[in-house]
Amino acid sequence: MPESLPPDASSVIVRPAHAVRGIVRILGDKSISHRYAMLAAIANGTSRFHNFSAARDCASTLNCIAKLGREWRRADDGAIEIDGEGSHLRAPTEPLDCENSGSTMRMLSGILAGQPFTSELIGDDSLSRRPMARIIKPLSEMGASISASDGGRPPLKIQGGTLKAIHYKPEVASAQVKSCVLFAGLFADGETVIDEPIRTRDHGEIALRAFGAEVERKGNASRIVGGQRLRAIEAHVPGDLSSAAFFLCAAALFPGSQITLPGILMNPTRARLLDILVQMGLKVSVAHLEEHQGELVGTIEARGAEWKGTVLAGADTASLIDEIPVLAAIAPYSDGGLEVRDAKELRVKESDRIAAVAANLRKMGAEVEERPDGMRIPGGQRLHGAQLDSFGDHRIAMAFAVAALRAEGDTTIIGADAAGVSYPAFFEELRNITE
Repeated sequence: MPESLPPDASSVIVRPAHAVRGIVRILGDKSISHRYAMLAAIANGTSRFHNFSAARDCASTLNCIAKLGREWRRADDGAIEIDGEGSHLRAPTEPLDCENSGSTMRMLSGILAGQPFTSELIGDDSLSRRPMARIIKPLSEMGASISASDGGRPPLKIQGGTLKAIHYKPEVASAQVKSCVLFAGLFADGETVIDEPIRTRDHGEIALRAFGAEVERKGNASRIVGGQRLRAIEAHVPGDLSSAAFFLCAAALFPGSQITLPGILMNPTRARLLDILVQMGLKVSVAHLEEHQGELVGTIEARGAEWKGTVLAGADTASLIDEIPVLAAIAPYSDGGLEVRDAKELRVKESDRIAAVAANLRKMGAEVEERPDGMRIPGGQRLHGAQLDSFGDHRIAMAFAVAALRAEGDTTIIGADAAGVSYPAFFEELRNITE
């Protein structure tokens, strides 16, 4: 069971558990919260969002839109309210600090490209190493002038203005890039099209429609016509399925464990995770399906059973890119292990997640084969507690807290406070459901 060290320490000790049981109310989805906040900033009227993500990344987005002249506040009922004044923001008087949030930098750049002023986006050391060429290219083709550090990395300086529509085919499928281009398309003259090699999550398209924009999707292509005006909305942000993955994987470790996760996002472009977990042996049922502003929401009930191995490749890898670290961290306990292919994108996340997973598993005594675009982790292994590094990466910190539940002996995670980037209460929630 996890036990926090003194509050000023960044380390957490995780002790072995015997079962996982209980109800976890997962915080609002990060991907949707980011997009809602950005679109509210360029809509007309005051938008209200219930269960808006408490993640530090989403706070970065709110802080950035405040520097762009949009007031936001937390209402008495806990909702986040954002005052929109139409599509034209105010020129910032200082750099926009995205901190650790690549989502903030990539997607907000699409809106800034259509603004009649220059803005600068900066980030922390981790974000400053992450590639931004994938948004610089399409936004430059649309008419924005963007400068960056060597290798197309932050900080970014964006001179916005009048944009032209483009038909863009990215080499790498990315929902953030897609949203960036569609957001810029709102300010472009004509119809902007982004045609992806693999279908990615469609929260950007759904959010745009919720705010009143017309967005057409056919196959892997999304289209938007410029000049559309957005209107303020009130919405409930569904629970984050990527965050729920950690608790589902914890339940999967122990046959007979049972957890309930109410109000979880069930978007078909995200729910492939549940298919894979079922394939690997977790018993999953979904109830109370509803639609909120175009997004499907339901209650997940999961029970642990025999944990099996699998292979993730192609479209599955793209769909589960955020969940692969936790699936890999618990793969040694499975019957058959895990093989991950086509996951080169993991090398350029908040950390090199392939290297981070391999390093921590080896410290716990596991055999791992690291590959340029993935890894192979044999099953049927026994892990022991160890001192592990989060590498400053929220998903690595949380993934190995889950893996530690079935290890022999205590595990110390250094830099565990990184979890706050996406789930500030993660270790408390994990402690509450472990026995």
